[in-house]
Amino acid sequence: MDYFNFIQKKIVYRKEDLFTTLNQWRFKEEKIVFTNGCFDILHRGHTDYLAKAASLGSKFIIGLNTDASVKRLKGKNRPVNPEYARAFVLASLIYTDKIILFEEDTPLELIRYIQPDILVKGSDYSPENIIGYDIVKAKGGKIMTIDLTEGYSTTSILDKIV
Repeated sequence: MDYFNFIQKKIVYRKEDLFTTLNQWRFKEEKIVFTNGCFDILHRGHTDYLAKAASLGSKFIIGLNTDASVKRLKGKNRPVNPEYARAFVLASLIYTDKIILFEEDTPLELIRYIQPDILVKGSDYSPENIIGYDIVKAKGGKIMTIDLTEGYSTTSILDKIV
C-alpha cells in the first residue's frame, strides 16, 4: 500500500472538495463528527482528545486553521509548524478520515457546509458557546465536549523549549 498517497488524499483545501465524500457518507448513514483547531505541535493531549472525538461517530473530519489564521489567533511567532506539515501529521492518524483547512478565524462557514451530526470541542468550552452550536442543534445533531488531558498544551511545550 502507498501510505504516503493514502495520507495525502485525506487532506482537502477547499470545502467544496468534500461535496462528493459527504454525500456518499450521508447515503451510507455514517455519523459525521467534526472538530477543529490549530494543532500546531501535536502532543498527547491532542491525540487523546482526537481519538475520543473520532470514537463518537463513524467518520471524522478535522478542520485545521491555516497558517494565516493561526498567526491571527495565536500571535506572530505561531504556528511553529506550517499548515501542510500539521495537516499531514493529523491525516496520518488512523482515525482521521478528512482534514480540511480553513482560512477564517472560526470554522462557522465550514460547519454550515459540512452539517456534522456531532460537533466536538474540549471541555474548556461550554456547549452553548461552541461555534456552530446553533447550526448542529437545528439539524438535530449533538454538541459534545471532551475533558482535556491535564499537563499537555502547546503553550507549555513551547515554554519548556524556551
